[in-house]
Amino acid sequence: MGKIRKLNGKLIVPDNVTIPYIEGDGVGAEITSVCHRVVDKAISKVYCGKRQIEWKEVFAGGKAYQLAGEWLPQATLDAFRDYLVGIKGPLTTPIGGGIRSLNVALRQTLDLFVCLRPVRWFEGVASPLKEPQKVDMTIFRENTEDIYAGIEWKSGTPEVEKVLRFLMDEMHVSNIRFPQTSSLGIKPVSVEGSERLVRAAINYALLNHKPSVTLVHKGNIMKFTEGGFKLWGYALAEREFGEQVFTMMQYDAIKKEQGSVKADEALKEAKKSGKIIIKDCICDAFLQNTLLYPEDYSVIATMNLNGDYISDQLAAMVGGIGIAPGANINDENGYAIFEATHGTAPDIAGKNIANPSSLLLSSVMMLKYIGWEEAGALIEKALEFCFLKGKATHDLARFMINGESLGTAEFGDEIIKSLNGII
Repeated sequence: MGKIRKLNGKLIVPDNVTIPYIEGDGVGAEITSVCHRVVDKAISKVYCGKRQIEWKEVFAGGKAYQLAGEWLPQATLDAFRDYLVGIKGPLTTPIGGGIRSLNVALRQTLDLFVCLRPVRWFEGVASPLKEPQKVDMTIFRENTEDIYAGIEWKSGTPEVEKVLRFLMDEMHVSNIRFPQTSSLGIKPVSVEGSERLVRAAINYALLNHKPSVTLVHKGNIMKFTEGGFKLWGYALAEREFGEQVFTMMQYDAIKKEQGSVKADEALKEAKKSGKIIIKDCICDAFLQNTLLYPEDYSVIATMNLNGDYISDQLAAMVGGIGIAPGANINDENGYAIFEATHGTAPDIAGKNIANPSSLLLSSVMMLKYIGWEEAGALIEKALEFCFLKGKATHDLARFMINGESLGTAEFGDEIIKSLNGII
């Protein structure tokens, strides 16, 4: 078996490739088993034995702690660096001090600065929307900055008192309402971090022929962090992508100089010529707009906390986080870890009722990332075929017309049966 490499900006993927995986905690063992079976079958069907994945288990979370006394062993980080591309099930958050979140630790240690979340509706899945087919968005959530940097101090500690004295005495901050009982946090947002995220989002939009990239922010209040993200994103788009894009900053400049009619004409011409429209939206308005006009949005670029809220709302709009895939990617060096976006669900672990769709669709993302699009597309078709027949795990089937609740393993069997029927 071979390793994936990146050469001259492109991934070099051998036909027989080793992929490291973390089984995960809670329901991780059940959904990972299904995922491997379905992916292996799809690859075999599409490539007739000419391509194959060797699954290499590495450890993190509860299993790693039991085996090695560590939540995130160095060997696991080394494996993801060595093999470039991997996949993981859900991981528990350690109790007590040390690592705040294993997911965040993986993202930050490997500098996986893009949290990529595609959201689309699968026919047959119940949705709270009247027209869920209008939802087709891809979220680029910044992974390494914002409040998820974890820079904060607890109220009443000597550390927070030092920070308070500095802010109040040296920086003359006067609007901390209750300084004696306040905890404090810092929200770093950098030019470099903002630019590389927006660059990745625009490149994705160009590669996949998407109509727009929306910068989602709260820059009307946080003018130097979230407002900076917006301005740096616009500047990057105009500087690096030139005639390939048309920004709403350019629209505003034309409107100011030549009037709204000319600006509207320029926007219309840009859309007609296939340029990517770069626009922005304040985050609270965006959450409302995605419910009212989801078809207005395509690729989303945003900071970490906004992206957290947005990802979960959009997932709910198409049926829930159980069918929401995700990936953490550094497209500059090729590192990518695909993941189930839900939690460990310890209350249902071992009961054969967990929904494997999130991890399975993340596997589809992984297959497409390494250039095995045909196998990924086949799995998507098989999954939707099952949903159309009302066959799903209980979390989805209970809302379907004529839904049939299947166990985790049995749902995997049904997907494989559908793979056989499609080809």
